[in-house]
Amino acid sequence: METPYRLHYAPDNASLIIRLALEEMGLPYETVLVNRATREQDSAAYRALNPNGLIPVLETPQGPIFETAAILLWLADAHGQLAPAPDSADRAAFLKWLFFTSNTLHADLRILFYPELYIAAEAAGTLRAGICPRLRRHLSLLDAEARARPGWLDPEHPSVLTWYIACLLRWMVLYPAAGDRSWFNLTDTPHLQRILQGLETRPATRAAIAAEGLGATPFTSPAYPNPPEGSAT
Repeated sequence: METPYRLHYAPDNASLIIRLALEEMGLPYETVLVNRATREQDSAAYRALNPNGLIPVLETPQGPIFETAAILLWLADAHGQLAPAPDSADRAAFLKWLFFTSNTLHADLRILFYPELYIAAEAAGTLRAGICPRLRRHLSLLDAEARARPGWLDPEHPSVLTWYIACLLRWMVLYPAAGDRSWFNLTDTPHLQRILQGLETRPATRAAIAAEGLGATPFTSPAYPNPPEGSAT
């Protein structure tokens, strides 16, 4: 690698969260497209980096890292940016919401997007309908936390968690393309909406828009991506 980091990505996938964090930190990095159209994530070469075959992977001088929250936390601690320091009084609260977002919100969102991975195809609609109330509860908890305005949810000084939540909210509006998305409206979470409005003018967002074809308002009024290379699905 000519830079310290190499991000294996697909447009508008979870790798977008890592791209935004790297851009916000001002860190140099390379990108490697993972071609989802040919299932490149299932190739032997990619599985050697992430045996689960999921995107993203970040190659680092200490070896490849997978799992979105793990990458974010490693970057934040390695560079002393975008997260409360380990000895900060805010660290415990930050960690619990970071892992709530990763282990609960993101995991349940994956059920909404890919129910066939969890249940027989004929029951997918039932599972999707059943997971939506859970997702609404998760969002109400995060919106209440945003209302309290903790430092690590400040759009003027975003943390890795801020970027993580922003991408998940984007995807709730857009995906699944053929599913019922009426269960979610961004105006139902006004404090999160305020954060997204602040993020859209940041240089990190503009860089991600250019790299992945996300459109002018990727968080507050998202459109399907038109990337210069690769596909979101």
